[in-house]
Amino acid sequence: MPRSIGMDVHRDFCEIAVADGGRARSAGRVATTPEDLGLFAASLAPDDRVVLEATGNALAIARIIEPHVAEVVLAHAQQVRAISHARVKTDKIDARVLADLLAADLIPRVWVGDERTRTLRRLVSRRRGLVKRRTQVKNEVSAVLLRNLKGRAPASDLFGRKGRTWLAAQELPADERLTVDAGLRQLDFLGAELAAIDHLVAVEAQGDEGVRRLLTIPGIDVTTAVTLLAVIGDVRRFPSSRHLVGYLGLHPRVRQSGSGPAHHGRLSKQGSAAARHVLVEAAWMAAASPGPLHAFAARIAARRGRQVAAVAVARKLCVLCWCLLTRGEDYAFARPSLVRRKLRRLELTAGASRLKSGPRADPVWNRDNDAAERRLAEQAERAYERLVADRAARRMKAGAGATPGRASW
Repeated sequence: MPRSIGMDVHRDFCEIAVADGGRARSAGRVATTPEDLGLFAASLAPDDRVVLEATGNALAIARIIEPHVAEVVLAHAQQVRAISHARVKTDKIDARVLADLLAADLIPRVWVGDERTRTLRRLVSRRRGLVKRRTQVKNEVSAVLLRNLKGRAPASDLFGRKGRTWLAAQELPADERLTVDAGLRQLDFLGAELAAIDHLVAVEAQGDEGVRRLLTIPGIDVTTAVTLLAVIGDVRRFPSSRHLVGYLGLHPRVRQSGSGPAHHGRLSKQGSAAARHVLVEAAWMAAASPGPLHAFAARIAARRGRQVAAVAVARKLCVLCWCLLTRGEDYAFARPSLVRRKLRRLELTAGASRLKSGPRADPVWNRDNDAAERRLAEQAERAYERLVADRAARRMKAGAGATPGRASW
């Protein structure tokens, strides 16, 4: 009978438990070094199954054990705790719980993507950390100006060339000047690090069909597209767009009991915070561009406010991304000139040289083409508004006389 082996993973050791037909029993500890883990893996049978929680070093441990056993399962730590809530918690008990759950096929699994997906996730995580640190440094410099009653800078960008010239001319106490100068040096360093990360992201994104399709959606840039693809991974693991919305935590919490009505609360926010952040940023941009998404945002904002409308558009973008990726289609209302500029910007970030002539020359803004594409987008927006109005009219009045002469399709 195949055994189920649970491993409670720590930085220096793994607690082992074995379930082979009965309740799991403790089986000692193994040091988390490649040599000791290799010896432990060689002692396992080919039909054994191993489970460990998805922590920082779990994937490296799983790679060592995989060639020696039938299956290695990475368990979702939060869901395991919800299933196996115990009053007593020790390393031995945790390992035995994992082994028992695996034997009963009750382990909530974590999806592990391929190496490229994991690389993109690491790059996206690193970039997000740099952006957060840059924002923190900018806030520190702004706080110095606020404390010393310096007012607003005459430049639109306080940390651009003109803004820095203004900062250098301000009279500040010695300690405050030290804070400002140190902040500017940190911003220069963080800017160089961000440029290096963006270059690697652009190199990975070049030639990716999924990135190209997502760039056809208004408001979505390269960073947003790559972040979404890194978080989603294989889109085929989501049977419907609602599954993807739930995976990213963009669905509301629901509370319902007995015969009472269901109560919908705030967003669950159970998924990737990075994906939600870039989707909301893209939603603000999409809501400002002519097209069906602008009409949708205006309709929600009239009833619930602009903040709620931005989240609603973010959810709409999530559904749209699922549709485009699963169907292999581009956005129906894309503006070709904007898409070309996004793609060319991606190439330049990846290291391509600028071209002023030829078939691959850098796209330039053309007033006539831009105006024509904008008129088409506004026409699509009006068609969407008409569609929504017709649906609302049919709901208000049922029967053959509903919305006479108002069909939109």
